[in-house]
Amino acid sequence: MNQSKRILNEWSIIEEGFDPNSNEASESLFSLGNGVMGQRANFEEDYTGKTFQGNYIAGVYYPDKTRVGWWKNGYPEYFAKVLNAPNWIGIKVTIDGVLLDLNTCKKISNFRRELNMKEGWLSREFEATLKNNCKIKVYAKRFLSLTHNEVGAIAYTVTPINKEMTIQYEPSLDAGIVNKDSNWDDQFWNILEINQNSEQSFIYTHTLKTNFHVCTYMESKLFIDYKPLNTVPKNSHTSTTACSIYKENIKENQHFTIHKFGGYTVDRYHNKTKLIDAAKETLQKSINIGYDELLVLQIKEWKNIWKSADITIQGDVKAQQGIRFNIFHLNQTYLGTDSRLNVGPKGFTGEKYGGSTYWDTEAYCIPFYMATKNQEVARNLLTYRYNQLDKAIENAEKLGFTNGAALYPMVTMNGEECHNEWEITFEEIHRNGAIAYAIFNYTRYTNDYSYIPEKGLEVLIGIARFWQQRVNFSKERGKYVMLGVTGPNEYENNVNNNWYTNYLAQWSINYALENIEKVKDTYTEDYLRILNKTKITEQELTDWKKVADNIYFPYSEKHQVYLQQDGFLDKELIKVKDLNQNERPINQHWSWDKILRSPFIKQADVLQGFYFFEDHFSSKELEKHFDFYEPITVHESSLSPCIHSIIASKLNRMDQAYQLYLRTSRLDLDDYNKEVHEGLHITSMAGTWTSIIKGFGGMRIKNNLLSFEPRIPKEWKGYSFKINFRNHIIHVNITSEKSTFTVDGDKDVTILLNGKKTIAKATLKIS
Repeated sequence: MNQSKRILNEWSIIEEGFDPNSNEASESLFSLGNGVMGQRANFEEDYTGKTFQGNYIAGVYYPDKTRVGWWKNGYPEYFAKVLNAPNWIGIKVTIDGVLLDLNTCKKISNFRRELNMKEGWLSREFEATLKNNCKIKVYAKRFLSLTHNEVGAIAYTVTPINKEMTIQYEPSLDAGIVNKDSNWDDQFWNILEINQNSEQSFIYTHTLKTNFHVCTYMESKLFIDYKPLNTVPKNSHTSTTACSIYKENIKENQHFTIHKFGGYTVDRYHNKTKLIDAAKETLQKSINIGYDELLVLQIKEWKNIWKSADITIQGDVKAQQGIRFNIFHLNQTYLGTDSRLNVGPKGFTGEKYGGSTYWDTEAYCIPFYMATKNQEVARNLLTYRYNQLDKAIENAEKLGFTNGAALYPMVTMNGEECHNEWEITFEEIHRNGAIAYAIFNYTRYTNDYSYIPEKGLEVLIGIARFWQQRVNFSKERGKYVMLGVTGPNEYENNVNNNWYTNYLAQWSINYALENIEKVKDTYTEDYLRILNKTKITEQELTDWKKVADNIYFPYSEKHQVYLQQDGFLDKELIKVKDLNQNERPINQHWSWDKILRSPFIKQADVLQGFYFFEDHFSSKELEKHFDFYEPITVHESSLSPCIHSIIASKLNRMDQAYQLYLRTSRLDLDDYNKEVHEGLHITSMAGTWTSIIKGFGGMRIKNNLLSFEPRIPKEWKGYSFKINFRNHIIHVNITSEKSTFTVDGDKDVTILLNGKKTIAKATLKIS
């Protein structure tokens, strides 16, 4: 029986041995990306075993028409599909007339693949005996360039082991691909042109409906024992593919290498009528630089990323590998250079969840990008939502809201709602509050208030208008109530008065009112522009305030906790520890009916509110709510363990915090939820980063100062990280004996350590 094992390593994900049954999971884990495009770790050569082929281009999608049993007014017209793009990595390999295919080889040995996170490349090596008894050794390495982000590069070497062999390489482009996840099995791509000349091939395509134009291209160079060959290939093509054919007789132990350069030029960055020309220019630059030098540039660029983003952990390789895996994939997914793009929940690793943008970006990702890059990256993520405000207003209008009320979509590519599960689309409206919270979080952290008068206040007004219209006044309670919602805990649908949603609504209204007054007083020109655009009136602001002051919150006097929603105590409050472990995860074993009637919580709900608004509650209240809700939380959302780890750290429950940290950091590596074959959980990876920075590090903003209350798991000897705080790079080093803080540059920074002012010393003193 074929088996594989993963090797713990601080800087790499390493798999030894080939197991066809786990190949799809490995394709997810070893995925590559550069912020503009990405791909699963599919083999370059043909493979007829279990595989989930996937190449993806940032921002390119297809509006797959919604498929439901019966239609409801206000339903989104489509579910956005992140498109499986034309495949450029293929290299068909034939040895003495027999196809190299690991699914049909007589024997495979010494299989090893490595995702080197420090340098940003994927390698694979193995020895194989084919059906014709040819024994070969293969070594392949590829990367997606960060410095030339439209190109990827592959070095693929075959070495005959037992005799001289005729080896044929057929590097190819394939536009005849489909999505694994599709509602109607539509054709997504239309091929406009296949163009080949000498060593270059191009397939010019566009997406149906959305009309994105893409040129997929390639060019290859050949080497024997690393000396270049001046071989002109034989070119061929079909209606959907283009390939070049290279054939050489290779002696025993000679190395036959192909360097393949490929990728995409897209009309997002080029004139759509000149995409082939743009591809030719990209190829020319890449060939002139060469594979080896492109790799050197790749290593340098990743060194720069790690310089600011790395977290070091001493004494715990499992934890160290986990956090670097998370940081690596976050940077592969989004680098912040284009405000039209966002952070997809699967990034470039799979197709599940379709759309590009969820509330995950605002709730989880912005803190990571804010602190590990410059503040413009986080500002771009906020600008993305501002640019889609008109669509958010349109989304609300479709549901019957008026007067500029804005409902941001649960899932979107361009601002339109494109999620088609009713309990999410219509009811999981708490996402609106996360947008407002992100503006608050950004201005608090960066001290850049200018975003609010320039853009943010208009968003806050639209959101406040939505909340004011979404509530009902209950004569029975004498309070405003919120009916028919779904909170973050998606194992409860269509509930009344979800505490988290109601609390966010109240806070969002008050925050909007506060900033209207501030902008009115200090940014008169902006205020007049916004007033003219939004037509807000004093009566409207009074109506908002009335709602905020009188909103209802379900509360249990018996347990002295806020209730997740009305009727929560009608459930039988069974603890997770009493569940049959053979029925976990419950979403893969129970009917939806059984889940909805259970008390089990998918992810932080009430506790999500306590995480956001920690300063609003006492430590005693936090402890009571954690003790009430965490024991009935199954953590079957990727977004759950990180929040609970942060709160457990705050409560100094370090054993629990550490176990929850391991779960969030190794969620995909150890496949806790048995779904990694579908792709990775990219946005929750930002929560993993936060579980160290805000959890163990205890980082907060207090009294307009950076504050730390550090703790350390007993399994660690120490840990360190860097924070870009208001353009100061602060180094934090924590051990069980002491905490030290330094600042790059020549200026000291005052911080709080365990509530007391201290100085983070500058490392460069200028006399």
